[in-house]
Amino acid sequence: MTPVVAHTRADLTAARDALSGRVAVVMTMGALHDGHGHLMEVAREHGDSVIVTIFVNPKQFGAGEDLERYPRTLVADLAICAQRGVDLVFAPSADEVYPADEAVPVVLAGDLGERLEGAHRPGHFDGVVTVVSRLLDLTRPDVAVFGEKDAQQLAVIRRMVAEQGREVEIVGVPTVRERDGLAMSSRNRYLSDAEREIAVVIPRALELADQHAAEGAAAAVAAAQAELEKVPELSVDYVALVDTTTWAEPTARTRFGKILVAARVGSTRLIDNRDVRLGTPSGLKD
Repeated sequence: MTPVVAHTRADLTAARDALSGRVAVVMTMGALHDGHGHLMEVAREHGDSVIVTIFVNPKQFGAGEDLERYPRTLVADLAICAQRGVDLVFAPSADEVYPADEAVPVVLAGDLGERLEGAHRPGHFDGVVTVVSRLLDLTRPDVAVFGEKDAQQLAVIRRMVAEQGREVEIVGVPTVRERDGLAMSSRNRYLSDAEREIAVVIPRALELADQHAAEGAAAAVAAAQAELEKVPELSVDYVALVDTTTWAEPTARTRFGKILVAARVGSTRLIDNRDVRLGTPSGLKD
């Protein structure tokens, strides 16, 4: 199946109006891989029609980040969309998404967007929720599907959708991993073979954190940090464990947490996370 490809808002509107039934959207920045393909499959499970957006959003890149070198592989991306039975692809220019003659509202991510990734990439999540809000307006989906690898991004988007009162279902999809455990990411293609061998310490550290989670949050974080420190070529931005529900630091009563890692291998910055079940706090019933 060859999807309809729209590059302008006018073409998108016409193609979107032609779709029938429940519509699901997968928002991407291109350089698609099997992880994105899985999101498309999940979108099909939730919708009669599937839209994929391919847009490298300049508003979520900070100074000195990889906006200019971010991989752009539209021909290959369209082939993947065709293989997965996507109905419509929206691949606009920045001028189409943020036209000079239209004041596109800037959406703020709030306090959740200022922690962890937000602290290391100021303004990043403001750019994310601004473009997601804009693309929701343009594609008008019933369902939007996002990967859980970008866990904080998913949490920020859920909060934005709730605050805006949007009637769109947000579906999170578990991280798809390579055979060596590395989370699938468009940025993995930056890694040399030697850097790839270094990067696999990240999922290994998350697994060790999970193994120690029964001892408490501090023990889980310490286990992850100790494993990461074994590889001096890895530059760690943060290792953190948060309450899955509140995204605040876990308390004595927290049972379900998420451990997150951000680190650099050479010039490539990678993020990953894993859900963990913390040990039963003393005095509480299981």
